[in-house]
Amino acid sequence: MRLKNFNLNFGKQIFKSLADESRIRILFLLHKNQELSISDLEHILDFTQTKTSRHLIYLKNAGIVNTRKVDQWVFYYIKDEVKDIVNQIFMYLNKDQTLQSDLETFKILHSNRELAINKLSNRSWRH
Repeated sequence: MRLKNFNLNFGKQIFKSLADESRIRILFLLHKNQELSISDLEHILDFTQTKTSRHLIYLKNAGIVNTRKVDQWVFYYIKDEVKDIVNQIFMYLNKDQTLQSDLETFKILHSNRELAINKLSNRSWRH
């Protein structure tokens, strides 16, 4: 469900959420990658688990992100209702150096994870 418009209170929550650089960085990564775990965000942003959790809880309480649980992992994603406004905001911030650096770090970590998975699966196949 996408919102066509929203009330002043919900707008205030969105803009208050965007008043912190850490939350903008988290939202940008979620925007670009659909969903990420706390662990992913910690590694990419070089944040502590406490700091990452605090900001994710703020974004969840503001109605911007939601979670999906798979086994012991919790994945965060941007709610459909706010995707349009988040897309608009990041159209203007897309070339920011900090955000681009975060995205590059994600790509490196993701490729390393894929290499490790392939290496492990090839090792077990040989034995």
